[in-house]
Amino acid sequence: MNAGPDSVRVRLLDREFQIACPPGEGSGVLRAAGFLEARMQEARREGLVGLDRIAVAVALNLAHEHIELQERAGGADGGIALERLRALNHRLTLRLTGEEPAARR
Repeated sequence: MNAGPDSVRVRLLDREFQIACPPGEGSGVLRAAGFLEARMQEARREGLVGLDRIAVAVALNLAHEHIELQERAGGADGGIALERLRALNHRLTLRLTGEEPAARR
C-alpha cells in the first residue's frame, strides 16, 4: 500500500497555504518556502504590489537563474529541469489564484 502525501503549512506574504508533498519531503518544502518568502519580501520592498504579481516575478527570476546555472554547468538534463520548473510554476499559479484542484487521494 502506498503512503499518501504529507501536508505542510507555509506562510508567504502574510497568507497561509496548505501544501501537499511526497512523504518525508515536508522539511524540504519548508526550507523552499522560507527561501521563497525572502525573495517575495525583497520583491515587495522593490515596489511590486499584489501576491500574484510578486509570485510571478519571483518565479520568473528563479527560473531565469536556474536556466543560467544549468547552461553554465553544461547540464544535459536542463530540459528536464526546466520542464519540472514549469510544472511547479503552473501549480504555484493555480494555488495562488485559488484554481488548484482538490487534493489527490
